Amino acid sequence: MTEATSAELAAMARAIELAARGLGTTSPNPVVGCVILNAAGEVVGEGFHAYAGGPHAEIVALAQAGERAKGGTAVVTLEPCNHTGRTGPCAQALINAGVIRVVLAVSDPNPAATGGADTLRAAGVQVITGVREAEATKGNIAWLSAVRRGRPYLIWKFASTIDGRSAAADGTSMWITSEASRMDVHALRGTVDAIIVGVGTVLADDSRLTARNLRDGSLAIRQPMRVVVDSDGRTPLGAKVRDGAAPTWIATAAEVGVDATGKVDLVVLMTELYARGVRSALLEGGPTLAGAFLSAGLVDKIVGYIAPKLLGAGPAALLGAGVKTITDAIELDVTDVDKVGPDLRITAVPKREN
Repeated sequence: MTEATSAELAAMARAIELAARGLGTTSPNPVVGCVILNAAGEVVGEGFHAYAGGPHAEIVALAQAGERAKGGTAVVTLEPCNHTGRTGPCAQALINAGVIRVVLAVSDPNPAATGGADTLRAAGVQVITGVREAEATKGNIAWLSAVRRGRPYLIWKFASTIDGRSAAADGTSMWITSEASRMDVHALRGTVDAIIVGVGTVLADDSRLTARNLRDGSLAIRQPMRVVVDSDGRTPLGAKVRDGAAPTWIATAAEVGVDATGKVDLVVLMTELYARGVRSALLEGGPTLAGAFLSAGLVDKIVGYIAPKLLGAGPAALLGAGVKTITDAIELDVTDVDKVGPDLRITAVPKREN
C-alpha cells in the first residue's frame, strides 16, 4: 500500500486542525499535530505541540494511545524529528511504541532535525509522505518559510479608508476602523513572535504594541517582541514600548548597520530577528516603513482592514515601495476577503517569480 487510506486522510485533516492550536506559542519551533490510529484504523490518540520545550505532538498522542499504538499508524503534519534537543527524537519514540506505519504531510526543512523518515524506514516502518501537504504547509507557512530562508515570515498589516487613507488631512486617525477590526488585530498579534514599527509611529501614537483583550484590557499570556526601527535612536526613554510589558528591541542603524539610504538595513534586521528566535513578525509601521519593506521584497503576506469611509485627503496607507510607474506595480494574489464588523479584511500575498 503506497497511498493514504480514507481513515488516514481524515486523520491528517484532524492533525492539521490540532496543529493550529499551537499558533503563537511554539516558536521557534513549528506547529505540529499528530493522530494515532490503531491496527484497525481507529483513532486512539491525539496531540499537538503546545509550547517550545514542551512535549512534541507525537509524544502527546502516543501517551494517550498507550499500548493501542502497537501495530498502528501515526499520522503527523511534519516529519518526526530525528534529533535530541530539549526533548528526545520523535522518530525513535514512534519506533519504540511499535508503530508500523507513519503518514506525514511535510518533510522537515530544518537541517538539525531532518532525517526522521529515513530512521523510521531503516527500522522497518512504512512511511508515506506528502499527504494533504498543501493544507499542512499553509497551516505552518510562517515556520517553514522562515527556516528555509533564514528570516522571519513577515505580515504587513494596515488600516485605511476605502480611498486608501490612513488618517485625515489634519493627522487624526483614531479610529479609522471599528472595534471589531481592532480586536481582530490583537488576535493576529497573538500569533506572531514580533511586532515591527518605525520610530515615527512610536512618536506619533506612543502605543504599547502588546497583544491584549480589548474588552477588559488584560494582556495575552505570551507577548511578541516589540521592534522599533529607529535609525537615529529617537525613541524616548518614557515611551510605552519601554514599559517592560514585553521584550523590546530598539533597532538603530549603529547596531544593525545601514542600507544605501543611510537607514537601518532591513535585510540585516530580519536576519538578526531570526537569530533571536523570531519566525513570524507583524509589520505595523507607517506607510514609509511599509514601502521600504515591500521594496526590499521582505513582505510575505498583507492583511488590510478597509473601513467603509471616505476622506478624500490625508496620508496614504503606503508610500514608496519602489514603484515608479504602473508597470512596477506590486501585484497581489487575494487569498481571502471577509467582513469584520462593518469593515472588510482583505488578505493577499505578493506575486513572485519562481
